[in-house]
Amino acid sequence: MEGVFRALADPNRRALLDALRERDGQALSELEAVLPGMTRFGVMKHLRVLADTGLVTTRRDGRRKLHFLNPVPIRLIHDRWISRYAEPMVGRLAHLKRTLEATGPMSELKHVYEIYIRTTPERLWRALTDPADTEHYYHGLHLDASLVAGEPFGFREPGGALRIEGELLEIEPGRRLAHSFHFPGYEEKPSRVTYLIDQLGETCRLTVIHDEFEAETVTYRGVSSGWFPILSRLKTLLETGEPLRIDMPAEAAIAES
Repeated sequence: MEGVFRALADPNRRALLDALRERDGQALSELEAVLPGMTRFGVMKHLRVLADTGLVTTRRDGRRKLHFLNPVPIRLIHDRWISRYAEPMVGRLAHLKRTLEATGPMSELKHVYEIYIRTTPERLWRALTDPADTEHYYHGLHLDASLVAGEPFGFREPGGALRIEGELLEIEPGRRLAHSFHFPGYEEKPSRVTYLIDQLGETCRLTVIHDEFEAETVTYRGVSSGWFPILSRLKTLLETGEPLRIDMPAEAAIAES
């Protein structure tokens, strides 16, 4: 966490994060305009520091490399030091994933998150696919899926009510999982969630990409805050064996409207 604090201490890096908060998925040429008095190399150096601390992630889009705000490290600091009793008030004030009205094509509307967890790919994969694990970090919901491509992939409340429906699109055990994502009752086209697992020694890097939104829908706006506690709880569960309690209403956390 010390690296995150050092990264945030520089006003130039905070300006870059603010620019990505306002519009995610920007190329280097666009971010250069945020710091007009700095050379291209200087901007690249600041982006490298942000990437090294996990505050920024990158994804290739053809020939362009796009930069995305990854608020998860800041959320982990928030969960570590802010009282759970203050969560309902502070959570709304501290969101770094607010988005403006989207004007780009559907392919540009996405959320990208990255988190490092001290665990094995096998244990992380089990946490993503075992209902007994998902209920501890996925807002109390348990996975309801056969893990066969083309079959239903959803999440249910303990009482059986379906809260998230979808279809398993891709599965590569221990490495990659993708499924469509839709809230029952919402008149929106399904979006897509992709989990990518990379082993880095004793640590796994989990990248979550939520994309294929048709517009800045209720789901697009809501899941940006819903993913924070999911990933915080998942990291705590795998590294300590104990669930992390965050007092947030599930509906507000998953799809805040």
